[in-house]
Amino acid sequence: MTNRQTGTLLPHHAWPRDALDGALEALKPMLLETLRELVRIPSENFPPKGNEWACQQYVASMLQTLGLNPDIYDITDVPALVSHPEYWPGRLYAGRPNVNAVSKGSGGGRSLILSGHIDTVPADTPVEWNHSPFGAEVHDGKLFGRGAWDMKAGVAMNLTVLRAFAALGWRLKGDLTLETVVDEEFGGANGTLAGRLRGYRADAAVITECTSLRICPAQRGGRTLHILLQSQQNGILATGQSRGRAVDQLSYVLSKLPEFAERRALRAVDPYFLNSQEPFAVWVTNVSTGRWGWTQPLTIPERCRLEIYWQTMPDETREDIEAEFLTWWNEILGQRPDLFPQRPVIDLPMRWLPGCSIPPNSEVVAEFTRAAGAIGVDAPVQGLDSPSDMYIFQRTFGIPALMWGPSGGNAHQADEYVDIASLYRAFQVLAHFVADWCGVEAV
Repeated sequence: MTNRQTGTLLPHHAWPRDALDGALEALKPMLLETLRELVRIPSENFPPKGNEWACQQYVASMLQTLGLNPDIYDITDVPALVSHPEYWPGRLYAGRPNVNAVSKGSGGGRSLILSGHIDTVPADTPVEWNHSPFGAEVHDGKLFGRGAWDMKAGVAMNLTVLRAFAALGWRLKGDLTLETVVDEEFGGANGTLAGRLRGYRADAAVITECTSLRICPAQRGGRTLHILLQSQQNGILATGQSRGRAVDQLSYVLSKLPEFAERRALRAVDPYFLNSQEPFAVWVTNVSTGRWGWTQPLTIPERCRLEIYWQTMPDETREDIEAEFLTWWNEILGQRPDLFPQRPVIDLPMRWLPGCSIPPNSEVVAEFTRAAGAIGVDAPVQGLDSPSDMYIFQRTFGIPALMWGPSGGNAHQADEYVDIASLYRAFQVLAHFVADWCGVEAV
């Protein structure tokens, strides 16, 4: 910033921290209300469609009140998107725009992107909610609602950080870009890809995901597949024993799945994930033999669908992890040919999400750690135990990126919530980092 007495430019980190903290304290009610408004506006993703439009309009209006000119664009209008190797086809984007806005710096600072996805998973869950998914109810220091933690809390932080600098009359030296992208859930990354191809790039990026006050420069990868098990159609009045009933096939596959998990666990664990309880998680995420209830006949299931999801380390490739699965799969089918008169059908319903990482001594990681420590937040540097769109920044465009956000719970489940005290701390650290990274000039 500029010394008012001499007119000279002060060193990069020499800006009044107490003034920023005062502005952040005053904006806590605004931060919470912004999050409540975002949660009250549904933005569920229902592949191949989604309903992010209203929420994106709200974000754009907030940016306009801060004097910015938001770029609201259909991502399929971005040249070279659909031909890009990372584009995942089959999604529909009518009425699902990205929003980007740039707060231009005065010059001489480093640029930064604050990124967040505006879409959420559906509010419909197998277990009933105790709190309205779009009520943004506050109880016992928690704000409940679909997307409250994943990741509208982060979007609210990004917007309110911009508001803090505006309230102080500060201008950053480096360009600060805020974006809200569509279609991150269900293996989506097309929105994030479109933002980069439209030209929104920077010296670093912070994705304000739900990290529980951990600095996450790494993420695990993930592969999801669907298996269709099929049996002969003999029905409940058949006189002979049916070979290879679908439920018997299911029982066999489930009994064998721990073997695949054990095989995965023989791999080396990336240092970012040494504290992970299941560094090579292999989960059954859905099983279906038909609709529940009396809408269909009582009979022996003819088909069973099984969804399996497993996570990978940042250095694993799609080719390697799929080959490993198929080798195991062929082995277990070969052990029981009597169970499988029809070979199960395997389908890959969503993109392969690769893991990614940058070194812990990277400039952006070191500076974020210092920013947290300077205000008394002990933020461990660890990997995020799930895939996300961060790999688009790191692997596809070479932009150093990390994830940072508050604590909460029940992401993708009923009664999702964000811890409000944690939200405030994450907000404070983020604002201090932005000021440090971009640099500040007084107005």
